[in-house]
Amino acid sequence: MTDIVLPKARASDEELIAFANALQAFPVPFELSARGWGYQLEDAGLITKAEFDYVEGIINKCRKKGFLPIDFIAEEEGRKFTGVETAETDSPIEYMKRYLNAVLSCDEWYTPDWWAGEQYYIQMLVEKIDLKTLFEPICHEYHIPIATSKGWSSMLQRGEYAKRFMKAEARGLKCVLLYCGDHDPDGLRISDFIRDNLNDLREIVWTDGTAGYDPADLEIHRFGLDYDFIKKNKLTWIDNLITGSGKNLASPEHKNHHMPYVQQYLKQFGIRKCEANALVVRPTEARALCRGAIEQYIGGGAIGRFKKKRADVHKRVEAMREKTGLRAAIADALEAIENEEAE
Repeated sequence: MTDIVLPKARASDEELIAFANALQAFPVPFELSARGWGYQLEDAGLITKAEFDYVEGIINKCRKKGFLPIDFIAEEEGRKFTGVETAETDSPIEYMKRYLNAVLSCDEWYTPDWWAGEQYYIQMLVEKIDLKTLFEPICHEYHIPIATSKGWSSMLQRGEYAKRFMKAEARGLKCVLLYCGDHDPDGLRISDFIRDNLNDLREIVWTDGTAGYDPADLEIHRFGLDYDFIKKNKLTWIDNLITGSGKNLASPEHKNHHMPYVQQYLKQFGIRKCEANALVVRPTEARALCRGAIEQYIGGGAIGRFKKKRADVHKRVEAMREKTGLRAAIADALEAIENEEAE
């Protein structure tokens, strides 16, 4: 650890690479967060707690430049417990019977290549958890990944959905990122900055060797909230422009108040905003908005095409069960178990 030299603020790429290589060579027993590495360096006497934020910044800079894998650090998972085991309520024999029956329906759990033969590959980002809750059932129908971006999405989240886009483009699919967020000055411009945020990660690498993604051909479509939808569905306007940090964009004292995007918003909409959460009072209309955005690209027949893919899997697996006698064999086994238990 003592071989690790913390780069200065304006370090050269060579110094950053040396720092990154030293971190990767250090034998840690598990994956660390960027802040966890701060503790490692503090324990080695290389930094103080006051420099933790700086260390996080340097590590993230190395990740952006591809000097460290994008998934080098652990992402925060909140406060949920892991390792919780719940005892089975069934007996071991009932458990075995359940799995024997599962062989007869395993094709329902098989995941086909939904995007084979399609023109587009779609993912979705939303601003608030309420929107994810609203849209998730629709996205599930179309097999579209959806996540909450929480404003400016994390580096690893961006890297993960960019990796899926890169693989889809390699197959010849046109990639689309659908976005829905707040109607306020920053909410309207977040979607405009998504491409820039992805460009920041063009030089990243993954531990499996996958390189970064060039979003030049990515289509980014912000499908809500917009003024017409808010007006038509009588969603609630909030009469202020207080940001998540508690500062007021409508105040001349705010550092961004005089920026063109804020002034244009004030001129067009006034000192008010509509948060994406307002959609919860119009769930039917909200889901129709989501479905319409999706079908704009893959059409109204997509669900039928996906069902056919599922049916083709079922047909193929069922034919194999009959050909091998597996269905009859399982039926015999289950009957034998039932008879054994009855004695």
